[in-house]
Amino acid sequence: MKRYNDFVIVGIDHGYGNIKTANTVTPTGITKLDAEPTFSKGVLFYEGSYYLIGEGHKEFISDKWQDSDFYLFTLMGIARELNREGITSARVQLAVGLPLTWVNRQRDEFRRYMLQRESVDFKYEDKLYSVKIIGCYVFPQGYAAVVEKLRDMSGVNMLADIGNGTVNVMYINNRKPISTQSYTEKMGVNQCVISASNAVMDKLGVKIDESIIQQMIRYGRADIDAEFSDVLRQAITEYANSIFDMLRRYEYNPKLMRLYITGGGGKLIENFGTYDTDRVTIIEDICASAKGYEQFALAQLKKEGK
Repeated sequence: MKRYNDFVIVGIDHGYGNIKTANTVTPTGITKLDAEPTFSKGVLFYEGSYYLIGEGHKEFISDKWQDSDFYLFTLMGIARELNREGITSARVQLAVGLPLTWVNRQRDEFRRYMLQRESVDFKYEDKLYSVKIIGCYVFPQGYAAVVEKLRDMSGVNMLADIGNGTVNVMYINNRKPISTQSYTEKMGVNQCVISASNAVMDKLGVKIDESIIQQMIRYGRADIDAEFSDVLRQAITEYANSIFDMLRRYEYNPKLMRLYITGGGGKLIENFGTYDTDRVTIIEDICASAKGYEQFALAQLKKEGK
């Protein structure tokens, strides 16, 4: 969150696996509850209904404004950032993102979705928040995550933003994004999780909990028997290889360009990918896009003289 004049800028990265703000990460699972729960942890109260946020992940939906969940996630993200500053009331300028190739087509709809109500009152974890949403910028996903690296991007560079639902690819030449060389593929980390789960079922006849696969992806190991570990390692390695196969379809050549990888899939590539560490940079900060959105929004506000 950034303060500017008499309002705050809140960047939110609406991933299918996690909702990220500049300082927080929350799994995108959401469940509408029938009644007020005993415990308030992760509970949002909005327009007479209770929602438990933070368990599981959101199923892929290409048009995020077509259901209410991402708006509810936005309120939760605002609350978590305001809570860090010890405040419960604020005027908020939102800064959000969409996949690279979807921005032009979906920007106006997503902005209207975010601005559906100017004044919003809601409770999150038993704290009442009163928020006035004064505006919303929509930026390209992925590109925002490398804003701190742009000064290093002379020559030809490829950006791969590996999220839970999609992989976004963009060329950045001499620090400038090339919009005509931007691509979106529906082969995010969730596809890897499904493949790994199926591999364990096919080879060992056991249904494995998704959290074990996520642990293997994140740390390169899990506290399980070696037989299961070997199956998972093979499946995840195959997915990592498929990512590089996809990048090569878009003419990735490590001898001619540098590769920057961001998003939740960065740890997967780091732990299971085969690549030249001198030519590939992995942005490990999962909140990098949300932070980038805030920086872009601040620059835009100053440019507009607001």
